[in-house]
Amino acid sequence: MVYVIRLPTAASSVPSLYNYSPNYALRKSTVSLSLLMRNNSFTGKTFAGKFSQESKSSSFVVGASEKVLVPGSQSSDGSSSLKGKLEAADLAVEDPLVSHNDNQPESEHVNTILTDNEDREPAMEYSETDGEIESVSLLGLGEDTTLGSEAVLSLNGTISRESEMIRKISIPPPGTGQKIYEIDPLLKSHKEHLDYRYGHYKKMREEIDKYEGGLEQFSRGYEKFGFVRSETGITYREWAPGAKSAALIGDFNNWNPNADVMTRNEFGVWEIFLPNNVDGSPPIPHGSRVKIRMDTPSGIKDSISAWIKFSVQAPGEIPYNGIYYDPPEEDKHVFQHPRPKKPKSLRIYEAHVGMSSTEPTINTYANFRDDVLPRIKKLGYNAVQIMAIQEHSYYASFGYHVTNFFAPSSRCGTPDDLKSMIDRAHELGLVVLMDIVHSHSSNNTLDGLNMFDGTDSHYFHSGERGYHWMWDSRLFNYGHWEVLRYLLSNARWWLDEYKFDGFRFDGVTSMMYTHHGLQVAFTGNYNEYFGFTTDVDAVVYLMLVNDVIHGLFPQAISIGEDVSGMPTFGLPVQDGGVGFDYRLHMAIADKWIELLKKRDEDWQMGDITHTLTNRRWSENCVAYAESHDQALVGDKTIAFWLMDKDMYDFMALDRPSTPLIDRGIALHKMIRLITMGLGGEGYLNFMGNEFGHPEWIDFPRADQHLPDGKFVPGNGNSFDKCRRRFDLGDADYLRYHGLQEFDVAMQHLEGTHSFMTSEHQYISRKDEGDRVIVFERGNLVFVFNFHWTNSYSDYRVGCLKSGKYKIVLDSDDKLFGGFSRIDHSADFFSFEGAYDNRPRSFMVYAPSRTAVVYHLVEGGVKPIK
Repeated sequence: MVYVIRLPTAASSVPSLYNYSPNYALRKSTVSLSLLMRNNSFTGKTFAGKFSQESKSSSFVVGASEKVLVPGSQSSDGSSSLKGKLEAADLAVEDPLVSHNDNQPESEHVNTILTDNEDREPAMEYSETDGEIESVSLLGLGEDTTLGSEAVLSLNGTISRESEMIRKISIPPPGTGQKIYEIDPLLKSHKEHLDYRYGHYKKMREEIDKYEGGLEQFSRGYEKFGFVRSETGITYREWAPGAKSAALIGDFNNWNPNADVMTRNEFGVWEIFLPNNVDGSPPIPHGSRVKIRMDTPSGIKDSISAWIKFSVQAPGEIPYNGIYYDPPEEDKHVFQHPRPKKPKSLRIYEAHVGMSSTEPTINTYANFRDDVLPRIKKLGYNAVQIMAIQEHSYYASFGYHVTNFFAPSSRCGTPDDLKSMIDRAHELGLVVLMDIVHSHSSNNTLDGLNMFDGTDSHYFHSGERGYHWMWDSRLFNYGHWEVLRYLLSNARWWLDEYKFDGFRFDGVTSMMYTHHGLQVAFTGNYNEYFGFTTDVDAVVYLMLVNDVIHGLFPQAISIGEDVSGMPTFGLPVQDGGVGFDYRLHMAIADKWIELLKKRDEDWQMGDITHTLTNRRWSENCVAYAESHDQALVGDKTIAFWLMDKDMYDFMALDRPSTPLIDRGIALHKMIRLITMGLGGEGYLNFMGNEFGHPEWIDFPRADQHLPDGKFVPGNGNSFDKCRRRFDLGDADYLRYHGLQEFDVAMQHLEGTHSFMTSEHQYISRKDEGDRVIVFERGNLVFVFNFHWTNSYSDYRVGCLKSGKYKIVLDSDDKLFGGFSRIDHSADFFSFEGAYDNRPRSFMVYAPSRTAVVYHLVEGGVKPIK
């Protein structure tokens, strides 16, 4: 059968105001969801509309957009991208009209997308066999070209039908896993371990294909477990093999444990089907509280479903309540804006929605959408990494003690509020990454997975192996089939349902080793990575989840928080790697804190450059000078290490500065720039640190009396230090403003020159006497003078290319809180002759505690301001 899709002109969307106030006929009894929320003001603008789930056509519908694009990177065989061809086609797309050709066999479909100009040839065609997308062809663009199925997912304007399209994709099968030995021959000494690891991975893929129909179906566990709505009613399933009996209870049946008793199958899965009411309404009204009551080896317990999509804590109550969340179609947020293209280089703004307000309160998704996202865009970042999304009953855990893995934090709003926030980020061109926690789980037995079915070995290892003594949390058993289903489905859920563009996986080092990286100093010896202390099940899970992420969402990004530096971590799974796109370069932040505890005279230039560049070739890293870790109470931000209490009294421009403030402002800018310049292929900044946010982060907490009798004082449940004072960075009469302006210039410098992803990087000077570091990256030459008093005139700087150089960034600029000691109008001409192992050089003025970036002028490129 042939489906021809015509694309008429785009129709405008109709915005409406989303006001969350459920009012439905209840089957038995209910409670208003708004009464359970801590804060009822979760209203905000969204686009209302209906998502059709009834279409059985094998064609797909494309939404409003400007162009149709495909991935811009080269294919594995080195062939050039098709991005230019598609852009040249300028395909405007909207809801199509579908025509049918019944002469085609039912199992073989060819679908052709036409432009709105009927005189033009078809622009794209894709073929299906039994519902599986096999290829995509570009037509009428000169030479016809066939793409893989990932091309379909990159079509701008298809975001509202993305989930339907993804179901038709088959995740590529495993490769040979042998390319890692070509990349790093030293790995051959551990070939037995690595081949065993890859063999175990291939075995898991084969078994998933055999018993579950493949990773694509296996990762849709949320369509089988938890609450699943159908035309005839609601099915509820829960895996709880330790339970002796189970019943579904909630507002809908007056919490009667005898009303809806569940049945158990041979795999320990409990199930019940609730038919619709006589009037056709759902048996469980939207907004109802629900739980599962089980008779377990530990006694009778009421638990929130492991697959719950929303949970809230009612005012005055301690336990959370699972919420059946299924708003009417007209109240659901319908995504309008396509995902941004995957950036060549990542500039990440790490943020926490709850503490993103300037006021001492918990901020909302709606306020973050309207107030913070435009700020991030203006600062020049191209990605936002959101912390504490998964529901966590303990706010002060920073979101890392997750209790409900499929539910967004209700403190900040509803699931649709979060979707609206992500949609707005996409509209601004921002990639949205989620800080996901699969390394451990909260030990909370009331709200979370711990002792869910009355046993300690349900989702976790039993005994000591299942407990993280430092984090006081439970550790997953990554070798269990249902744990794999749960976590793989969880990753897909956030990408598919909420349109996140990737993840930062937390605590990966703890996952990959049975010692969890605790009290272990990794030296780089390969025996530390590949041996009996490696948790192969956990590493194989990471390979599988990267298969799901990249197989179904080719433009998605995966970042792993690994401090060990495990080889192959950032290499593709097909080649034998773990599959992450980036590793967080965690050693850099630790090095800066170490140096800030010393005198300037004790800083070693070679030590700085070694730490910044000590990463594996061909495995990308995200560098950062400081993240949220350094901002927590008990630690200090870089700004506070540098300026301490002087920040309270001497940051106003109408007051005289102090030597401590002058030093702090100068080094704060230099530290951040050299970290971005040398530290990796991506860069991360925690919100507020771009302008040197004062003080620390301290979540509201009460006094505690520990079981051992120790008293831990709280802060009176104060939110005063659990917010971000963005007003300080915006105030042009404060010195914070200069730091913020420098960060803006730094982001735009990278955005213009893409130096983080340049293949050319060379450190030509690290002078311990002069305290000078000089390096090249791309067509830029960076000159850092860390000396506290010495400025150097006619300082010779080596370079690769000949020509005229201009200043494109100067940390001493008055705009950035500097002293304006450099003439930006000056031209710097190279001259021949080897210097610092470079074929050429030019002369500069290098003031003390200043970083200057020079650009080889080509075609009259203007300096970044």
